[in-house]
Amino acid sequence: MINSKCKICRRLGIKLFLRGEKCLSQKCPMIRKPYPPGPKAKRRVRALSEYGKELKEKQKLKNWYNLEERQLRKYVKEILKARGKVVDAEAALIKILESRLDNVVFRLGFAPSRTAARQMVSHRHFMINNKPINIPGYLVKKGDKISINPGSAKKTIFQKLPTLLKKHNPPSWLKLDTKKLEGKVTVSPNLEEAALPAELSSIFAFYSK
Repeated sequence: MINSKCKICRRLGIKLFLRGEKCLSQKCPMIRKPYPPGPKAKRRVRALSEYGKELKEKQKLKNWYNLEERQLRKYVKEILKARGKVVDAEAALIKILESRLDNVVFRLGFAPSRTAARQMVSHRHFMINNKPINIPGYLVKKGDKISINPGSAKKTIFQKLPTLLKKHNPPSWLKLDTKKLEGKVTVSPNLEEAALPAELSSIFAFYSK
């Protein structure tokens, strides 16, 4: 599983930060082996077709948010279906993806990666407005408070959190209380701060076919 995540980044040619702290170290395979995996990896890569480019951008976004194919397809299709009602489709998609609970947990610094955040949410380690939630795709909204379940607070995964959060800067739409280990959604997520590795127009084009 660990090596497969590193291969995803190498195959797509971009660092997606799928393994937390290791992605920031010199041990990151993207630094040591900056070419696609496989026996033919170092050969010159052929130019991608338009479909190939769209597929690659879709794969970047899917892995960036640690989504299953059916999840991303559902989000995009819903926006495409409501195209007449949606002024900015790209902003609408990012609002959904950034509002997912697993992403919010990661953005607040409570988890080292979105993969870890998804597992932690699934194990009921977090609460929304004091209610335990175990659905990674749960969409938070303005005013929601995200906190650690009291029953999980003493677990090893949270022991170093107070120290780590002192250096963490969440996006402007989230307010982090490092003393209470709580976060709050103050406004809707925005496209600019998402710092995406993918081109959204290509992704909409991919699913429009």
